[in-house]
Amino acid sequence: MGKFKIPTIPATTNKTIRFPNDLIKEVEDAIRGKDCTFSAFIIAATKSALDDLKQEDQDS
Repeated sequence: MGKFKIPTIPATTNKTIRFPNDLIKEVEDAIRGKDCTFSAFIIAATKSALDDLKQEDQDS
């Protein structure tokens, strides 16, 4: 087993973006009752989308 490392929180920047109301509702419905914030969901979804785009670039 590896040595325990205290995790670091990555630097963040506030960005104001506009979401369609129906998309906000869908995200809020998806995370309701789960240990997840709106921001954490959007960050994970964005990372997933970027990974998909990178994979598409590598495949073509």
